[in-house]
Amino acid sequence: MRFIGNVIEKLQRHPKRVVFPEGEEPRILQAARQFQALRLGAPIVLGEPAKIKAVAEDLKISLDGIRIINPATSEDAENFAQRFYRVRREKGLRQTEAREAMLQPNYYGAMMLAMHQADGLVSGASHITGSVLRPLFQIVRAAPDIDAVSSCMVMEVEDTRIGENGVLFMADCGVIPEPNVDQLADIAVSMARLARHMLGVKSRVAMLSFSTKGSSGAHPSIGKMQAATALARNKAALMNIEADFDGELQVDAALVPEIASRKLHDSHVAGRANVLIFPDLNSGNIASKLVGLVGHANSYGQVLLGLNRPAADVSRGSTPHDILGVAAIIGVQATDYQKLYPGADKHLPGE
Repeated sequence: MRFIGNVIEKLQRHPKRVVFPEGEEPRILQAARQFQALRLGAPIVLGEPAKIKAVAEDLKISLDGIRIINPATSEDAENFAQRFYRVRREKGLRQTEAREAMLQPNYYGAMMLAMHQADGLVSGASHITGSVLRPLFQIVRAAPDIDAVSSCMVMEVEDTRIGENGVLFMADCGVIPEPNVDQLADIAVSMARLARHMLGVKSRVAMLSFSTKGSSGAHPSIGKMQAATALARNKAALMNIEADFDGELQVDAALVPEIASRKLHDSHVAGRANVLIFPDLNSGNIASKLVGLVGHANSYGQVLLGLNRPAADVSRGSTPHDILGVAAIIGVQATDYQKLYPGADKHLPGE
């Protein structure tokens, strides 16, 4: 709660509008209620008003201050559909299909985000990842100079010796199954910027492997992490991002000073990492879920990295507290998104 408490305090100073496409989901309504009650901004929920009100009555929560939009009857639906058609017609999309898409809350919410009718989007509590990401990739798209849209988890563990006072940023845990060297470097740089923005300290980025500095011999995955480390350093330097990168590192060498001192010397990252970059989605997803379940950590994600606008795809196992935390992170991102992704969001869809 230390980390997310600080995030909430930041957002209270700069409240934002966050759209929740799954407005008929009880956990979403509970999170939206808390978002409004904590004065974090204006929550917007999508769905059929009658169903949303019925869920709220069952939960005995007030909808005061929560904006409800039904995509099927919205006055913006036709404009959104026409813009979506112009964006996707070269891909073979027909106007009737564009109108049908805007009836789906995730598509409507993505268009709200792209059109600046919301500052951030949080979905995924009752939808699979593809249903959340597809509209965002088609409408919001990647930020300039970003080759890989990915995702991260923010983990808050009880042991404050780990990471940054118990906070770890972990990526990619939800999008790219087998990232190549360029994608890994992009992920590392995006994570370095986000961690610096959220924590207020220099990012120390560990590029993880089953090997530390060649300790396990030669293997293609080891070489990939070594190359990604060098490329991330170069990219960060060109972008004037102050961060330390080191790899390849085993996770114990990345997090535990005593072990780091035995395995290598002269590293600004080893034993002190606050950002962990995984070699593939298998390791990232498994590790983040293990830390949450076995380590009883507070976990917030997936926060999407590299989009033109801030958004998150939460787990279907998320609690209302998890969803609230993710929404707060997205809101804080929105306060300074141009610093995270210079040149982002210059054009509206369909223009």
